[in-house]
Amino acid sequence: MNYPQTLDYLYAKLPMFTRLGAAAIKKDLDNTLKFCAHLNHPEKKFKSIHIAGTNGKGSTSHMLAAILQCAGYKTGLYTSPHLKDFRERIRINGEMISEQEVVDFVTENQNFIEDLAPSFFEATVAMAFQHFAKQQVDIAVIEVGLGGRLDSTNVIHPELSVITNISYDHMNLLGNTLPEIAREKAGIIKKNTPVIIGEMQDEVVSVFTDKAAENNSFIRFASEDWTLKRNEIDSSFRRVELENEKGKQSLNLDLLGTYQLKNIKTVLSAVDQLQNQGFKISSAAISSALSQVKKLTGLMGRWQILQENPFMICDTGHNEDGIKEVLHNIKAHPHQNLLMVIGMVKDKEISKILSLLPKNATYFFCAPQLERAKPAQELQTEAAKLGLVGKVYPSVAEAIKQAKAIANKDDLIFVGGSTFVVSEAI
Repeated sequence: MNYPQTLDYLYAKLPMFTRLGAAAIKKDLDNTLKFCAHLNHPEKKFKSIHIAGTNGKGSTSHMLAAILQCAGYKTGLYTSPHLKDFRERIRINGEMISEQEVVDFVTENQNFIEDLAPSFFEATVAMAFQHFAKQQVDIAVIEVGLGGRLDSTNVIHPELSVITNISYDHMNLLGNTLPEIAREKAGIIKKNTPVIIGEMQDEVVSVFTDKAAENNSFIRFASEDWTLKRNEIDSSFRRVELENEKGKQSLNLDLLGTYQLKNIKTVLSAVDQLQNQGFKISSAAISSALSQVKKLTGLMGRWQILQENPFMICDTGHNEDGIKEVLHNIKAHPHQNLLMVIGMVKDKEISKILSLLPKNATYFFCAPQLERAKPAQELQTEAAKLGLVGKVYPSVAEAIKQAKAIANKDDLIFVGGSTFVVSEAI
């Protein structure tokens, strides 16, 4: 098989969460453990940092990877889902795994894949671990796919665990209360392994402290470590100053979303902990990395500017807390009229998300091209019941085209509602 044929094989042959939703999830680690054993346990051949959380784990993973890279470490980065290219999921020092390496992995392991029948995600995790082991990375930043306890990535024994925050998402898989969701995320806390929790949240703090105590794991809450002293934004950077007991840190962030103010505390606490464990990471490396995360790691889709005049932005925020952050950013950006290109997937809390959206915007309802997509006509009908007015368009591209056609130069066009809408927009 060539590269396109290999991807077609993976997409068609293996159950894929982005396509099927919960039906693609294997609720144990058996397949991943068997795959890793078949590959002679690549997950044991490199150091790692494991990152979970409802929102912010992608940005946090990319920022940490950029910092480690600038500090001189050969750094692997595993994230999901991808936006444009499957190979975005597996990077070393920002460079995607080659097409030939993807082909070779599938070719060499095709008989095993046929026998094991793993999910798409399980196979991808195995591919990443094999790549990082073969390339002898110094450390790999591994982002959880979904949850934590039963996520395929949870076969690693990291140097540090990080959990960004807890909010409502994937309740059909993780639980209907914040403590239930937190228990799934806390499943990445390992024995005698420090853990950084991004936010001190009253409803779930005991879940994490109890799990850490059970595992003899040192725990710290990043939101309690740092105080934000300055926060300004221009067209290129969010300029911040943070202070902890050791002193102040001034940074220019190239990730502009306001939610990065939470993530940056998590990142800095994680770096401080890594330094305590013997990693050599200078202040210069931190500053340099955080000013060019997108360039160093290829991160996309986080308050990403698609064009100016009219200002068009996309963001992958797609659950209740994610949408609240998006709306906070929209409100902070000067504009005359708001145009919202919105599409969603069926298994989200759609009515709850729609209820948060502004009634004074013009909506362009669409559906991303995947089986889980909520039909645009159904989305429009639900939205209308909540006072949101707009038309239905046959594709994301057509919805964006029409929004641009009627927007004035002082208007703001937002594209999102689903990661997959953002993927098509980019």
